[in-house]
Amino acid sequence: MSQYILLIHGNTTTQTKPEEWDHFFMLARQSGLFKGGSEIGNRVVIGQAQALKSSDHITGFMRFDSENRQEIVELLEVHPVVLNGGAVELCEMPKS
Repeated sequence: MSQYILLIHGNTTTQTKPEEWDHFFMLARQSGLFKGGSEIGNRVVIGQAQALKSSDHITGFMRFDSENRQEIVELLEVHPVVLNGGAVELCEMPKS
């Protein structure tokens, strides 16, 4: 089983709607792939403050587990950020 983290970019061209999120979360939960996530709130930078600039557009994250990455990719086609012209970034987490 591979683990993935989805980085949600705050770059939509139109505003997401609550009903889009409700629909997506319903599908994500039903898929059995979704393992949680959150919006990102206030940030504290420890170390080089310039590093913040590389991630200040990330507005949230989600976690997924799957044997088949394509299942997640297909689910993400209806992610509210994607539907509204933005981007999400699916990253495989290395096994330790």
